Amino acid sequence: MTLTGLYVPLITPFDRSGGVALDALEALAVQVLADGARGLVALGTTAEPSSLDPAEQRAVLRVVTRVCRDRHAPLVVGANTPEALRALADHPEVVAALTTVPSFVRPGEEGALAHLTRLAADSPVPLVVYDIPYRTGQYLSAATLRRLADVPGVAGLKYAPGGINADTVDLFADLPSDLAVLGGDDAFISPLLALGAHGGILASAHVATARFVRLIEAWHAGDVAEARALGGRLSLLSAALFTEPNPSVVKAVLHAQGRIPTPDVRLPLLPAHPDSASAALTAVERLPATRRG
Repeated sequence: MTLTGLYVPLITPFDRSGGVALDALEALAVQVLADGARGLVALGTTAEPSSLDPAEQRAVLRVVTRVCRDRHAPLVVGANTPEALRALADHPEVVAALTTVPSFVRPGEEGALAHLTRLAADSPVPLVVYDIPYRTGQYLSAATLRRLADVPGVAGLKYAPGGINADTVDLFADLPSDLAVLGGDDAFISPLLALGAHGGILASAHVATARFVRLIEAWHAGDVAEARALGGRLSLLSAALFTEPNPSVVKAVLHAQGRIPTPDVRLPLLPAHPDSASAALTAVERLPATRRG
């Protein structure tokens, strides 16, 4: 399995009673696929999974699974424990699990590698390892990420190191042929694609799906002029969408566009300030027109 292109990590919209707005979720899933996304991510961090009870999580997965099945689109599901991974065996639409490096305990690179190796061995689906050290507290070097590529059952990497650093350059200079790298730092997706990333898992792509699809296509096709121009504007959009904890601003923009019934998030998140939503909407308006390749 090769993971390429754009995957949208879906938010969980809430209705005015505070429940999950399943109809709005389905409409979002259908729309981003219609706009060119390769696949979807359900119950990733953008979905606020820790604030959903088990019944809500099952309902979300049921809706997104149905959309992917009907449209023959690959589905990745956030799952970080043996129990959560085993539950994916009942969903043939799921091509991989998005699994974070263990957080808070800071087990060291060897401990993180051993943990992920054990999860991959017991998982019914391949893992896409989510490397996001500014959230987990555990940094993984380029050498360790290459070792991950040799772990049976690890198919890819959601790479979100917080920018472009020496290990980023090192990794892409000698990228394992069987490791799909999907950028996860939205504001840096264009330079990551220029270095050789296979695609992205991007919350910002809720808002401008077709343009993020085109950005990936342009870099892969070698259309540097278009990729640079589009990438710069999309980076500004992503920066605006992440001025507050994700997905607060994304939800505010989607609500302003009439695509979800409320902009609500659940504690410990707070709703975005109106100024943040306004700035992000302005960034959307300033995006250049684009063509499909």
